[in-house]
Amino acid sequence: MKEEHYMRAVSYTQKYFLLLSCIVFTIDLFAQNLNPEEYGFRHMQTFYNGDLVDILIKSCKGEEQIKKPLFPFCQGSLPIPLIVQYEDKGKKGIYNVFVFNPDSLSKEYHLIIINKPYIPLTAEEKSLNGDMSYSDSSGKFPKKYIERNLLDYYVKRNIAVLKFLRNQSWVSKDKLVVAGHSEGSAIAAKIAYEYPQVTELIYSSGNPLGRIVTLAARARVNETDSSRLAENIFRYWKNIITDPGNINSDGDTNKETYQFSYPPPMEYLRKIKIPVLLTYGTKDFGLVNAADYFRMEMIRLNKNNFTFKDYFGVEHNFFPLKSNGETDYDTFNWDKVAEDWRKWLKDH
Repeated sequence: MKEEHYMRAVSYTQKYFLLLSCIVFTIDLFAQNLNPEEYGFRHMQTFYNGDLVDILIKSCKGEEQIKKPLFPFCQGSLPIPLIVQYEDKGKKGIYNVFVFNPDSLSKEYHLIIINKPYIPLTAEEKSLNGDMSYSDSSGKFPKKYIERNLLDYYVKRNIAVLKFLRNQSWVSKDKLVVAGHSEGSAIAAKIAYEYPQVTELIYSSGNPLGRIVTLAARARVNETDSSRLAENIFRYWKNIITDPGNINSDGDTNKETYQFSYPPPMEYLRKIKIPVLLTYGTKDFGLVNAADYFRMEMIRLNKNNFTFKDYFGVEHNFFPLKSNGETDYDTFNWDKVAEDWRKWLKDH
């Protein structure tokens, strides 16, 4: 198998697991349209470098104008619309916009999530690909999305959005929590590093050593004596560094993978002085060794602003593994993780 094909297979497998965590629990709403307000979200728009940016805000009902801190959540990969409507036996609802139930955190914060560039904010499930990703009329990811699907773009755009929102009358400037999961953890970490107004960082299921190390680690778990899958990742990385700015791809581009791999997040994480919470599963084979290594390194450096919380026996999206190694998608732990975030934030 060619290295680019193997990389894409591993990458989309990881993204599929993330998607499952988003759709295990759904919101049973039966409106006949895809108006965000119908589902309890405020919808705001702004522009960043000429690009229209869609923002969804989740607040406690009746407390939309009460001054509270912002809690932006940086989601993972794939061009998935934030609001995806499904139909089941004639009833319509939407899949979870956040990977967790936001009700508890919204008591103390205005939760924010930002749509992917040039991807519709809302869509019906039947119009999307099997993994819920959006393709244009050519059957491919939109070119303008691919060109912007970069760490640096998301960091700069999201900081611009935060500056815009912090000027709203209902936003408290006393505190700013930034959280991210998987790919979003790298975005959140770099925002915290570059934007001094961030007061706490939540880094969830992210690899401090970068994306390419995650791909290699996952390959090691799945390879055999005959397949030696990790060798494909090393060849893939060698091809990337010969042309790290290349964005000519229908999926993950060289530039995207390079930015999410180098410099590795630990390079800016270790420089952050605000409180940082890192959460990860002990069966997340793509990153657990790297997370444990980073934890050891922070102990060595006496970085007391870091808190680590590992969840025993669970994988990338906090689902437990069965005795046969299969993922138990019937046990949803995301709400427990979000509650642990809330308690940690209260302590800080």
